[in-house]
Parts: sequence; C-alpha cells; structure tokens
Amino acid sequence: MVEKSELAETSNDWWSHVYGPMKQFGQRVADFFQPSSEAAVTKDFYEISVELPGVSEDQITLEVHDQRLTITGEKQSSHQEAGKNFYFSERTYGNFRREFRLPVDADSTNILATHKNGVLEIKVAKSSPHTSVAKKISITQA
Repeated sequence: MVEKSELAETSNDWWSHVYGPMKQFGQRVADFFQPSSEAAVTKDFYEISVELPGVSEDQITLEVHDQRLTITGEKQSSHQEAGKNFYFSERTYGNFRREFRLPVDADSTNILATHKNGVLEIKVAKSSPHTSVAKKISITQA
C-alpha cells in the first residue's frame, strides 16, 4: 500500500533530546499546511487523491525518485481587497509538500496525473507480477 513518508529519528544522543521537541513542533506546523490526501488500491493501480483547491496545474510539481512520489507546489494569495476588515480567515497560502512511499510493485515509469475541480488524481500502475520458478542448484563435492 502507498504510505506517507515519515522522517525517522536516527540519533539517540543528548542533543536530539533537546532539539527533538522543536523538531516535532516544526513537523506539526508543516503537517498543518499539507494538503489532505487519500490513497487506495485497485487491481491494476495505486491511486492517490490530493485536495488542492485554488492551485492550478502550473503551480504543482510531481516527481518520482527511489520509489518516493513527491508533490510540491504553492498556493498563492490573491488577497488584495481594500476597505475590508476580516474577522477571520481559515484559508492557508504558501508552499506545500507531500511525499508518499510507493510499494515495490509500483511501476514508477507508468504514472498518470489529472487535475480537476481542485483535486489532483494520481494513478500509479502496478508492475506485472513476476512468476517465480524454482531452480535446482547442483552441489559439488569439495
């Protein structure tokens, strides 16, 4: 199944215990600005849907490297309304990044992406299953 990529803690020294809470807070802030997504699997594809309202295709970059699918982009603010005093704003603007680890049977050379009504739909084809054939190994006398 497609998995969200997470950064693993690799060090157990005292500095990581001091720096760790700040790093975790930074990760929570980054998670807040990440677009919502869904991942599913069908017989032939892995499917990922990412909500990107207000983001056009030319503001999105989709890359795959080392079985990791990365989506980056920027939601730009076009907020210039003179004479309005806003009581609140729940909209977020700025750079975003989502990374997904693809399964070993995902064909990273066969990916289709469409963008419609603020939703990016990605289909990653499954590679054909390899048929495993038993092979007899001869033993020689030493």
